Amino acid sequence: MKKLRGVSALAATLGAALVLSACGGGGGDDGGGSGGDALTGAKGNNGDGTYNAPEVAQGGEVTFAHEAPYTTYNNATADGNNFNNTLVLNPVIAEPFIIEDSLDVLLNADVMDSVELTSENPQVVTYRIKQGVTWSDGEAWDCDDFYLGWMSASSKFVQRGPDGQPILGAEGTPADFFTPASTTGTELVDGECTDDLTFVETYSEPYSDYEGNYLNKNLLPAHILEQETGVADITQITPESPQDQLAAIGEFWNTGWNGFTTNLMPGSGPYMIDSWQQGNSVTLVRNPEWIGNPGGPERIVLRSIEDATAQSQALENQELDVMAPQADPVVADRLRNLSAQGVTFQAGGGLTFEHLDLNLAFPLFQDVAVREAFAQCIDRNDLVDKLIRGVDPEAAPLGSLLFLPDEQGYQDVYSDTMPADPNQAKQTLEAAGWALGQDGTYAKDGQRLSFRISHTGIDRRSQTVQLIQSHCREAGIDIVNDADPTFLDDRVSAGDYDVALFAWVGTPFKSSKISLYTTTGGQNWSNWSNPTVDEQMPLVATEFDEDQRDTYLTTADRALADAHLSLALYQLPNMWSYTETVDATSYNGSTGVTWNAWEWEIRQ
Repeated sequence: MKKLRGVSALAATLGAALVLSACGGGGGDDGGGSGGDALTGAKGNNGDGTYNAPEVAQGGEVTFAHEAPYTTYNNATADGNNFNNTLVLNPVIAEPFIIEDSLDVLLNADVMDSVELTSENPQVVTYRIKQGVTWSDGEAWDCDDFYLGWMSASSKFVQRGPDGQPILGAEGTPADFFTPASTTGTELVDGECTDDLTFVETYSEPYSDYEGNYLNKNLLPAHILEQETGVADITQITPESPQDQLAAIGEFWNTGWNGFTTNLMPGSGPYMIDSWQQGNSVTLVRNPEWIGNPGGPERIVLRSIEDATAQSQALENQELDVMAPQADPVVADRLRNLSAQGVTFQAGGGLTFEHLDLNLAFPLFQDVAVREAFAQCIDRNDLVDKLIRGVDPEAAPLGSLLFLPDEQGYQDVYSDTMPADPNQAKQTLEAAGWALGQDGTYAKDGQRLSFRISHTGIDRRSQTVQLIQSHCREAGIDIVNDADPTFLDDRVSAGDYDVALFAWVGTPFKSSKISLYTTTGGQNWSNWSNPTVDEQMPLVATEFDEDQRDTYLTTADRALADAHLSLALYQLPNMWSYTETVDATSYNGSTGVTWNAWEWEIRQ
């Protein structure tokens, strides 16, 4: 099975899941301080590349806090895909693989007999589903669900006019019926159910990260969609099926699973959703139809508490058992000081990183000198010192968009912007014809050098912008702090920003980054187009040799840095705490602290 190469024990355990949010993880010890090795691995790791949910002591209720509310059961849509939904759905939606906190990828033997590369030319991957796996409503979890998972992310099911030709969308590409968060990998696949328990993928070209195709909570109940759309058999639906039928399927898949409706949203994993209080909490209970060993907690209550200080207060008051807030030095100190009450605190550098994306649709950023001067004026070491080292003392500015420091292949491609130099930024601007105005801000052709940095308004990001304002004011650049709590809900994906400040997520599958940085990438919201990146990044998906993949990634990484399209700031420290009620928790680099919630043992 695949393993992320070259990642140390500390770095591998830390990360987050959705790009548009940030959470924590790292080392810890028995006394509640930070440091040590928090890699627990999966209790159900069989040692042979497979996983089965282990036998664990049965306990009562556990309450976990996360920063933003659950919104949808379909976490695979572009609008719905976010980390907080992942946290809720980890125990609810079964997948063919389990990713450990070390980022080892294990076959989920509770639900799969095998996943095999059965042919190399053409590439064919065969999924053999274990007999007897069911949803919590008693319906079979089988090939229908894989077919729907493939279909929704395949890019083959496009809208067509009366002449049979694809209808082009605003960007000149065919308009899909589905709006998936990503089609990387699955757009190369023709999917087929050869029987109820066998799903076969045939690839149009090699794709090395095929194990990641169905790890985005996108194996949803096909029988529910059939019921709600009138489709008799989803496996008989093809790109040539009637347009009205495809439209109905796409409409339900895109929106029909928002919120929570009991009979539409069964569980296929160890738990199922029992109730939902909109904007407040989700309660999970054990799935009585789960084929594996039952989960430890009888109930898991996931509460939405945005403020990290409020989370820590609730933990101290024994209203919570587990929390994983945004990195915050003040909150970190508070949690460390709760060790006498039996609270364990863990933190360290993660796989998720904060960055600034410059939108090339904003006219000022068409001038590469403006982009370069902006990078030159930001004191990234000052950001790390004031915002991050109080959580993780070993933190440092990040020098790459595509690698983290402990990964093989990492090179600091931003070294020419360290240390920050506002005078150098001024020289860059003046060489390009910008003149310093009486108000201390540069201008050119009647346009002041002023732009927004947009973000969600959480404390750390607000402080980040305030510090950058101070840094770049010395360089004659005026920056507006655009704090909007809903920024990541719709504005970022609509490209409604000059500069976007947010976090991308760690993953064992590097090809997932293709959609972020290539010209036609579905998550390239900043209108970037770089020929070197467009040439190198797609090769990452087709190359099975890890060293050669690193070469492609490094070349693309340097091209992005040289064009000053995005600036990596720092690894986002992950931090989490838990009380004596829970035996132990750890942080998974791709799915967060609930990655193995069914393995938790609850002390009464």
